[in-house]
Amino acid sequence: MRDLDIHVAILEDDETIREGYAWLIGNAPGYKITGAYASFEEAAKKIGRENPDVLLLDVELPGISGIDALPKLKKLLPETHILILTVYEQEELIFRALGNGASGYLTKNTPHEKIMDAIKEVMDGGGPMSAHIARMVISSFKRSDLTPLTRRETEILEHIAAGKSRKRVAEELYIDLETVKSHVKNIYFKLDVHSRADAIKTARDNKFI
Repeated sequence: MRDLDIHVAILEDDETIREGYAWLIGNAPGYKITGAYASFEEAAKKIGRENPDVLLLDVELPGISGIDALPKLKKLLPETHILILTVYEQEELIFRALGNGASGYLTKNTPHEKIMDAIKEVMDGGGPMSAHIARMVISSFKRSDLTPLTRRETEILEHIAAGKSRKRVAEELYIDLETVKSHVKNIYFKLDVHSRADAIKTARDNKFI
């Protein structure tokens, strides 16, 4: 008969972080660590038999990324709640993660007490998110439905509005620089502007970002 502890698995490639979470969670009353893995490929061999209640999943993994692994993990673990725990806060990643089956999205600067609370919350049917992530999701629903920009174009323009260079945007979104330039060209055309400043002003005035 299974005990009443919340069974938690960890999928995180950084050994120090992985072991740190395993120690903190495994030594807390009411929790048990069933496994801690460095890659999806490693986890896939065992995690189905362990059947954890909650899986803490990093986005950046060797081999298959955490985002791409989500549908595969949901097939292996249909009853498991998957919480993303990552340093990445890009809107595209957040919506992809939630769309691929994640139950919540936390950043790694979340205090460990709040991570423990999030594990309980997701077990109770909640969808825990770091405050900044939640604001970003809510903000996306407040934008004008009349925007001519695609979600990717909107995301790129938001990064540019935050003062990031096109090269930095490409690095953070895992796309090449030419793709960013192509998107920016489309943004300028759709907004009928010819400069970065005008694109940002037009988009903000019309609640496109």
